[in-house]
Amino acid sequence: MTEFANHEHLSHHHRNTLETLFVHPTSGNLKWVDVLSLLAAVGSVEDKSGGDVRVVLGSETEVFNVHHNKDLTIEQITDLRRMFRHAGFVAETAVDGQPEA
Repeated sequence: MTEFANHEHLSHHHRNTLETLFVHPTSGNLKWVDVLSLLAAVGSVEDKSGGDVRVVLGSETEVFNVHHNKDLTIEQITDLRRMFRHAGFVAETAVDGQPEA
C-alpha cells in the first residue's frame, strides 16, 4: 500500500482514489465521479459550461473536460498527479513498490 504525506484528513474512499490515481501502470478503474469527490475534499471544483470543471488544488488551477461516463485520459491523469504532488500529496512509494518518478 502506498503511503501519502498530507492525507490524514481524507476518508478511506478518498485515500483509495488517490492511490488509484498514482498506480503504475495507470489503472482503468478510475472514475471521474470519484476523482471529483476527492478534489472537492482537498481543493475546489467549479462546474463550467460544456462539461468543463475548473479545479483549484493548492496553488494550481486546471480546467478539465469531464465526461462522467468516460475514463480519464492519460494527459488528465498526468495533470492530476502533478497537481497533487505540488499540493503536498506526495507518495512515499508507487503502488507497484517502485519510487515515484
